[in-house]
Amino acid sequence: MKNDDIFNPPLDQHRQHGSLAGKYKRDWVEENFEYFATNGKIIHIPTTRNFLGATISGRKLKIFLLIVACAVAVIFGRVFYLQIIKGDYYRGLAENNRIRLKPTPAERGLIYDRNGESLVQNVPSFLLSIVPQDLPKNAEERKAIIAQIALVSGVPAKDITELIKKYSDYSYESLVVKDNLDYQSALELYVQNANLPGILIEKGTQRLYRLTGFKQTGPVASLSHVIGYLGKINETELANRRSSGYLASDHLGKTGLEKFYETELRGIYGKKKIEVDALGREQNVLAEEAPQPGKNLILSLDLEGQEKMETLIKRTLAVTKTKKAAAIAMNPQTGEILALVSWPSFDNNNFSSGISQENYQKYVNDPDQPLFNRVIAGTYPSGSTVKPLYVAAALQEGIVTKNTSFLSTGGLRVDQWFFPDWKAGGHGVTNAAKALAWSVNTYFYYIGGGYGNFVGLGVEKMVNYLKKFGLAAPTGIDLPGEESGFLPSKKWKEETKKEMWYVGDTYNLSIGQGDLLVTPLQVAVWTSTVANGGSVVKPHLVKAITDPITKKSTPIKTEYLNENVVSAANMDVAQQGMRECVIYGSCQLLKSLPFTSGGKTGTAQWSTTKPEHAWFTAFAPFNQPEIVVTVLIEGGGEGSIVAMPIARDWLAWWGQKYLK
Repeated sequence: MKNDDIFNPPLDQHRQHGSLAGKYKRDWVEENFEYFATNGKIIHIPTTRNFLGATISGRKLKIFLLIVACAVAVIFGRVFYLQIIKGDYYRGLAENNRIRLKPTPAERGLIYDRNGESLVQNVPSFLLSIVPQDLPKNAEERKAIIAQIALVSGVPAKDITELIKKYSDYSYESLVVKDNLDYQSALELYVQNANLPGILIEKGTQRLYRLTGFKQTGPVASLSHVIGYLGKINETELANRRSSGYLASDHLGKTGLEKFYETELRGIYGKKKIEVDALGREQNVLAEEAPQPGKNLILSLDLEGQEKMETLIKRTLAVTKTKKAAAIAMNPQTGEILALVSWPSFDNNNFSSGISQENYQKYVNDPDQPLFNRVIAGTYPSGSTVKPLYVAAALQEGIVTKNTSFLSTGGLRVDQWFFPDWKAGGHGVTNAAKALAWSVNTYFYYIGGGYGNFVGLGVEKMVNYLKKFGLAAPTGIDLPGEESGFLPSKKWKEETKKEMWYVGDTYNLSIGQGDLLVTPLQVAVWTSTVANGGSVVKPHLVKAITDPITKKSTPIKTEYLNENVVSAANMDVAQQGMRECVIYGSCQLLKSLPFTSGGKTGTAQWSTTKPEHAWFTAFAPFNQPEIVVTVLIEGGGEGSIVAMPIARDWLAWWGQKYLK
């Protein structure tokens, strides 16, 4: 029998063998097949429904269902953790990818001279910045983007990479790649980088400092030491000021008034809640808090007076073939500074616009140190300018009276050492006033170190009085970087030089020589103390601080570092000695002024091979002093010849403007 016949027996066969066919049908139906008739044939279909249950046991099925249940539980738990427990956190991250809080820089405060002349400007500019968070996460893609930024900005790729690495903790902030872009450059960069992620062209301001003087005759470079300049914030500064709201892209004052009054000038930054696109670009402003501009500084400084002092100094340096000088003019009653010149100087606009490393090194390596403010940080032997303080101290201690006289024969001899007067043969009988008028060294040897049976002040009392007059300590002027100067002592010499203190050391100290060091500002302050009758006034450059919104002005009050150092009567003797210096002594050049004055010359030795420093200090008018002028020419020689003419000419200008 054929197979087909077995599985598909003809219908007539079923009829002929009914019992067999029925049995056959039952067997197949029971075991493997189902049948049904169609077109005269029996159709049979195999059935396998019993095989599944036979191959998967009940135990295995339970294990499988348990695994599925565990997986579902884990997934549900993770979803619960992400959605419920950490939902706010991840919602915040998602919002940060779309919505950001962006600080809005405040307009920096301006600086004016005492007459309202503007000394600085805020000029609009543009910045090329990057936001590291918006750069591609893929290392190769990020490297490619940085390469493109380097190409269009001219900033080396390694510098950009280093910038990102340096400020890795501030990835959501803008990091400035290149600043002070002009409008055309900013526009070109914006178009070229329209599709680059993390690249921004932002608005900013550039600090522009005044280049011309009152009469527009030329640059007043000496203002740079006074005003200072802004610079990019560094890592240390950012770490220290982060809590005060400073950003990685910020600039801040590095020197001068810009640094000292950083808090007042900076203002208060505003905030913008913005929506950004996938490239990190601002799309919409959702909320905004306006910034508050910085406060303005009104200086006591007179721009015309600053220009005049600088011009006089440059002219003198050209004639004497010297290069370094310092001068200051201040009110002895209030401490207000009208002029402060340190020379040589520099152009602070070079720093404000971003100085190149090459140009910076030129400044740093210049032997004349143009970045150095000699008025507040230069320390020099005072020469004879300190002598009025010794007269006042000796009178106060009762060592001498105003009439006590000593015979000047050209100097004093102590054993094998000779301490000379500056005039061969001496000045004859000399009292306090004459000693100051002609700067007679012999007189000060006596009242300082004593001689024979006469007992002088001694080094301890001399140093104590000098400290009362403000030496060996900062004056507190509103400029950073002030030096204290130095006062020698017995203990210092023994510990430092491993030598005893001799009377010759006291003699040197009594005429402003030896190891005594002072700043030009300190000389101006103690001259002011003599002029005002005995009070050590604190010098300052800012006269008032004003709010540009409310227009409220807060004046800077006069402060005294010490008062009544000596009695008015004793200080009057020192004043009179400076007056007689003008009447008949070494300061007679000031007699040409149309008002009375007092002065003191100084010539300070500092090298055995180079010329002395030339000093001169004066106050005027004599009876009601309103101005003190102190001048130093480094290596200038005689103070009466080199420094005094500068003071005389500046006082002449001042009198014409202020004494009417």
